[in-house]
Amino acid sequence: MNNPRRTKKTLAVITALIIVPALVVVVLLNFDWNRAKPWLNARASEIFGRPFAIIGDLSLTWEQQAAELPGQDKSWLAVFPWPHLIAQDIHIGNPPDMKELKPGEMAIIKQFTFSLNPLALLKKKLAIPELHFESPVVNLLRSTDGRNNWAFRHKVTLSPWQLELQRVVITKASVRLIDTIKHADVTADIDTINANQGYGVDWQLHGKINGETVSGNGKAGAVLSLQHQTVPYPIMANLHMGKTVIEIAGTLTKPTDLVALDMRLKLSGVSMGRLYALSGIVLPETPPFATEGHLIGSLNPHSSRWVYEKFTGKVGSSDIAGSLTYQSKQPRDLLSGTVVSHLLHFSDLAPLIGADSNTDKSKRGAVADQPTDKVLPVEPFKTERWSSIDADIKFSAEKIIREKALPINKLTTNLHLQDGVLSLLPLNFNLAGGSLSSAITLDGSGRTGKNAIKATIKMSARHLKLKQLFPTLQLLQASAGEINGDTALSSVGNSVASLLGSSNGEIKFLISQGTISALLLEEMGLNIGNVILTRLFGDKQVKLNCMATDFAVTNGLMQTRSFIIDTEDAVINVSGNINLAQEQLNLTINTDSKGLRVLSLRAPLYVIGSFKQPDVSVDKVILAMKAGGAIALAVLAPVALAPVAALIPLINTGPGENSDCARLLADARIKPVAPSLNKKTHHKKLHRKKRHIKQ
Repeated sequence: MNNPRRTKKTLAVITALIIVPALVVVVLLNFDWNRAKPWLNARASEIFGRPFAIIGDLSLTWEQQAAELPGQDKSWLAVFPWPHLIAQDIHIGNPPDMKELKPGEMAIIKQFTFSLNPLALLKKKLAIPELHFESPVVNLLRSTDGRNNWAFRHKVTLSPWQLELQRVVITKASVRLIDTIKHADVTADIDTINANQGYGVDWQLHGKINGETVSGNGKAGAVLSLQHQTVPYPIMANLHMGKTVIEIAGTLTKPTDLVALDMRLKLSGVSMGRLYALSGIVLPETPPFATEGHLIGSLNPHSSRWVYEKFTGKVGSSDIAGSLTYQSKQPRDLLSGTVVSHLLHFSDLAPLIGADSNTDKSKRGAVADQPTDKVLPVEPFKTERWSSIDADIKFSAEKIIREKALPINKLTTNLHLQDGVLSLLPLNFNLAGGSLSSAITLDGSGRTGKNAIKATIKMSARHLKLKQLFPTLQLLQASAGEINGDTALSSVGNSVASLLGSSNGEIKFLISQGTISALLLEEMGLNIGNVILTRLFGDKQVKLNCMATDFAVTNGLMQTRSFIIDTEDAVINVSGNINLAQEQLNLTINTDSKGLRVLSLRAPLYVIGSFKQPDVSVDKVILAMKAGGAIALAVLAPVALAPVAALIPLINTGPGENSDCARLLADARIKPVAPSLNKKTHHKKLHRKKRHIKQ
């Protein structure tokens, strides 16, 4: 009796175990899942904190899993069919506080499918071997106040259920980023690829950042490999932003925690200044550049740190190498490091102050606004960027080359940028057997005025040897002359031209011994001196005992206090002014010959006109008076003496061998002082300057 009863119970249990799942399967297969969409939409909207809706068909089928799928259960249980959910036309909206932004939806997915391991449900585990998104269109938005639509602010209630996801397949996805803070509108087209040396997806990029056209392509690891904390996630990319090219190849460690980036980085472009739009890092304007180095970094937003180490490259014709560190800090991020150039071409420094040609400006993306009749650079400094970051960088150049040989052995400077104040303390050159030392401070913080820089410059030249300064000039090689000088200026402006045009202070320098000629001045690049010296002496070498200058500078007007050139033939006195604001010369040159000189025309020379096209002329009135005196003497003198008497007004006995050189040497040893320049004083001086120009 007991056995039949026990057998019946056993058969009943087996029947139930077969019939109940079968009934469940039958119900699931015949159930219209579209009737569940309202509940699913409401629940998903609550979880995501934004509108969620399955617009298209929702269906469930039972399918046997393909054997090659990752995560496939290889046991005999795999022969059983698994539930396969298919959802069509899914829409995910923006958060309620961002509904006004366009486009109004965060994502639209053409089709979403996944399979579910039914046996894993018994262990409270959602085991999904493959999650497939077909043609998703995602819009990532960030507004000017920092709100974004990709952060899920709602807290999700913890559940005892576990999610196990083996693979994500994305087919023909489009992800668009609209960031009003970064002024970016960029779209990435993403597609899943078969495993290729660890890469799982490839992408194409196009759009604009800060007005610059952006394009690129690359590969990355499989989507789900982001979850593997111990396996580096591979990344390879090639980006073009305007004329800047960025190539990276490396790995990301612990991707979900954004722990470490380790890759080779290549950068090239028309100017380092163009990298600001992409990186937000303030770099100087340069000629075309290309660098390659090792980039490592931590991407944690609270303590990110990037190191571009052991990089090498070229900037223009100059080589560079070094290491730079970018670290997120408060109140501003910090860029620090060391950069070295073994061979620096002097012309490669021109873009730093806008002194390159209009053609070169156009090539590096700057406005070619240098007037053809101006010498001083008018390109404004981009001071609005200076307050975005602090910097502490040491730069040195072991050898400097310029078109005409200039013996600069070394350049060293420490660049500091803090709260919008840029300083080069010190900026030193080893030059021609001597030294050129300077301290430059440029306050671009905006405290002086919008886009205005308050500048102070102090410069000292000591023991510059003439024969080393001009090594290609053979006639100077026997000279023992030296150049010494001091400059101290303060000003307010936003370019080299405007800073010099509003400067106040003093400029002094002297040359002891040596030679002077049109050729020497041409070697120095002083076209003005070439014209003057040719008029005075012709193109010949003249021994120079002393040349001393002393200028007082007020509102960009350089007024001579002393300007004397003492040569073996004459003492030359220069008076007048140089207008830096208008780039105009107004100088008078008087020559007193030494000893007896025949046919010495003691008429002043006038140097007037622009820096670019100076004009040198002789005082014709004085020449006429001297010519008239000669004629009068010729009429009154006896006939035998007439030829000699006619030359008397043109004979110059000069002041003798003494000159004011000793006094000027003593004066030049007094260091000049740049006056302090506050905002109120600047406006007063600027008003006086405008009134003077008007008069």
